[in-house]
Amino acid sequence: MNTKLHVVTDRDGRPVRLFVTAGQVSDYKGALQSQLPQADRLIADQRYDAD
Repeated sequence: MNTKLHVVTDRDGRPVRLFVTAGQVSDYKGALQSQLPQADRLIADQRYDAD
């Protein structure tokens, strides 16, 4: 079994939210926007982009 750890940090790099998904789940489907804290900006790598 394979898993992925997703981490949301504050502007200082401190973790504020952690969640784990199965390894075969696409990153952009695994990161549910409704579970993310309110933010002015969101920075993610290209695997979180559906386009």
